[in-house]
Amino acid sequence: MEFTHAQVDQISASTKDEILPVFRLGQRVRMTKPIKNDGSNPFHERDATLVPAGAEGYVKHIGDWLQVIRIYEVHFIEEGHTYGCREAELEAIDDLDGYDEVAEELRWLKEHRAKKEAQKAQAQSQKEGE
Repeated sequence: MEFTHAQVDQISASTKDEILPVFRLGQRVRMTKPIKNDGSNPFHERDATLVPAGAEGYVKHIGDWLQVIRIYEVHFIEEGHTYGCREAELEAIDDLDGYDEVAEELRWLKEHRAKKEAQKAQAQSQKEGE
């Protein structure tokens, strides 16, 4: 089988990603280059810019394509869409504002569970006192 020059470039451009994901679920990321329609999005013209470089979003899902290429499903808030992105197309921006959504959610869960446990203990002591 013989490959054209374009096919050889395409094959060599697809390399195996790192073993562990670079980004985590819920992480805030920024596009380093625009996402263009390769023809797979029927709602936009081919080669139209779907998401501009610099757009920010959150990692919604992490998957693999062909078992060697990691794809991050990123929800772009301002654009209102979710697209699959490669690691090389993204950069982390969590440290810009210092706000960690995951830590905040864990803090809230711990407080909520402690409050529920206290309510349960209070109800149990009231039952025993009757």
